Amino acid sequence: DPLEQSDFDVISYINGLFPTEQSLSTIDDVVSQVESKITRVDNDIKMAVRRQTTAGIDGQASLEEAQLAINELFSKIKNIKDRAEQSEQMVKEITRDIKQLDLAKRNLTQAITTHNHLHMLMSGVETLQNLTKKRQFGEAGSLLQGVLNVMEHFSKYKSIPTVRELANQVEDLKSEMTRLVLAEFENAFSSLAKGGINVIVLREACGVADVLDSSVRRELLNKFIKNQLAEYQVLFEASQDVAWLDKIDRRYAWIKRVLIDFEDKLGKIFPERWEVSERIAVEFCHITNKDLGNLIQRRSQEIDVKLLLFAIQRTTNFENLLAKRLTGNTLRETAKPATKPPKIKSTNPFLEDEKNENPFIRLISSCFEPYLYIYIESQGRNLSELISKFEEDFRNQCQQMKANSLNVESGVLSSCADLFVYYKKCMVQCSQLSTGKPMVDLGLLFKNYLKEYASRILSSNLPKSTSTTAIKPIRLSSGELTLTCSILTTADYCLETSDQLENKLKEKVDASLASKIDFSNEKSVFSSVISSCIQLLVQDLESACEPPLSAMTKVFWTSIEHVGDQSPYVTAITSHIKQTVPTVRANLSSARKYFTQYCIKFVSTFIPRFISSLYKCKPIGTVGAEQLLLDTHSLKTILLDLPSIFSQVVRKPPASYTKIVVKGMTKAEMLLKVVMTPHEPATNFVASCMRLLIDPDQDTIQKVLEMKGLRKIEQTPILEVFRSQIPSHTYTTGVHSS
Repeated sequence: DPLEQSDFDVISYINGLFPTEQSLSTIDDVVSQVESKITRVDNDIKMAVRRQTTAGIDGQASLEEAQLAINELFSKIKNIKDRAEQSEQMVKEITRDIKQLDLAKRNLTQAITTHNHLHMLMSGVETLQNLTKKRQFGEAGSLLQGVLNVMEHFSKYKSIPTVRELANQVEDLKSEMTRLVLAEFENAFSSLAKGGINVIVLREACGVADVLDSSVRRELLNKFIKNQLAEYQVLFEASQDVAWLDKIDRRYAWIKRVLIDFEDKLGKIFPERWEVSERIAVEFCHITNKDLGNLIQRRSQEIDVKLLLFAIQRTTNFENLLAKRLTGNTLRETAKPATKPPKIKSTNPFLEDEKNENPFIRLISSCFEPYLYIYIESQGRNLSELISKFEEDFRNQCQQMKANSLNVESGVLSSCADLFVYYKKCMVQCSQLSTGKPMVDLGLLFKNYLKEYASRILSSNLPKSTSTTAIKPIRLSSGELTLTCSILTTADYCLETSDQLENKLKEKVDASLASKIDFSNEKSVFSSVISSCIQLLVQDLESACEPPLSAMTKVFWTSIEHVGDQSPYVTAITSHIKQTVPTVRANLSSARKYFTQYCIKFVSTFIPRFISSLYKCKPIGTVGAEQLLLDTHSLKTILLDLPSIFSQVVRKPPASYTKIVVKGMTKAEMLLKVVMTPHEPATNFVASCMRLLIDPDQDTIQKVLEMKGLRKIEQTPILEVFRSQIPSHTYTTGVHSS
């Protein structure tokens, strides 16, 4: 019903009933219907009022009935609760006796179990005493373990005399068995040279030692290992000729032979989990480290780099051999877990995953750490020779490239990769011996020769800068373009890899020394080389464009009678761009971001120079201005397409590049449109300048008037109008911008 809607509109409702004048003839019927409806509504209201009156009485009656029902329900619930409490009390009385029986049963069971354990303990102690007297280690070992397990059940009852006496007897048995086991091995050591040892008895004795305290096994192993290495300390005593570094191989040959003999003759005596072979090797490493350290300190004047590297190489080879043959478990017990860096696929040698999980590393070779300065000085000499070789090879290659006699593709110089591979080799070798000050000194050495490489290999071989002031600017040959791009990509590789080298050195050096590793200056040097290369490439293309721009200023633009195709200077500029840019783009394919910088820097300098050349084109007639406007549009199109010109893959130029071209060339177009504008009346001309030019000033307006060929007397009134319009123009521009 439209009358019941919340948005009821009287006028719309009446217009709906009487849409036309002819419909007014039914007004009586409509009035009759409305009156009938009013009557029905009155009746409905009366009925609703009557029902509401009776509803209050009925509601009061219903509320009273509900209250009675609630009281009755409460009484029933209370009755049920009382019965439940009575039932619970009955259950407690019934189960009281059952709980007492369960407790009695549990106590009885515990008493029987304890009695049985006591009987077993007494019997076991007695049997163990007999086995100990007879030195029957095989049976005694397993029985001792059982006795100790049973003894744990009586740890709470040691205050009882019987239990305390048994505990004392067990401790006495352990002491006696410890003495017997150690004595058995001492007897075996003394008779080892005669070959008279009982392997079975010794193996059973090891089983007993396993059950006894760990100190027993530790003492037994210490004595055994000391016995095995006693000969070594005599043969390689510091006064012996064989002890010096030039015969260091004999030390490692001796321990290899000892370990082989041990495995063949005595290996079956000890349990495998004791790792006896490894413990002998580790103790040998500790002794050797100490002896070599003392010996080198006394004879340090006799060490040269050749001898030092020989000893280091043989020692690290031996440490690697131990890592392959032994588990290293005895060393990992106290070592921190190693964390593996994620694998990264890259040509960068410092991003490769280095698998260095040798637990034996530096066990012996750490004794050479105080003398690594000899190694680092030697590496300095090697790097100096390497840089000189790189310099000579690259200089010869550069001469051929500059002369275009050698077709070489641009890319990272092989010498650069060789240099960083050599760095990595030195770093890994040094890190195996020390992660302290020698690593910091090696980093300083790397830093020095990175600067040497940047200076002697890269910067010094760049082609000489072109001169844009010469009558005929010097251009780079195609070989020189390739050379410049190759130096740029090499500097980029050095910049990236130097950062990785810095991070890798910080990972390997001690945390307290990591702050001393800083390659910021070296990375800045390579960034400077990159900037120089880009500037050189930009200057080359600018030099090519300079003669056409100069030719543009020499054209008599007032004599142009009709607008034709683009002018010859535009064709020349386009030709130079098409010859140079694709070559640079191809040579910088691996360093695309620098090609983008090259394009941006070129247009950022070319467009202002083009506008400056436009100012020199004076006077300009109307037709000449139209021709220049056409030329400007053609150059704008060429510049917008410059990054992908002659490219098989068409890429949209970066937004930053497009913005520079559009803004700069639009400024040139607006300048020519102002030149085409009639200078009379002055107010209209000034208004056009305000509208078309970006932030015009008096100097710009005067240059435009000179381009139009106006005399000084004709310029004066226009400049006066402009000066009078500057404040209002500035205000209007500000409001518009905001």
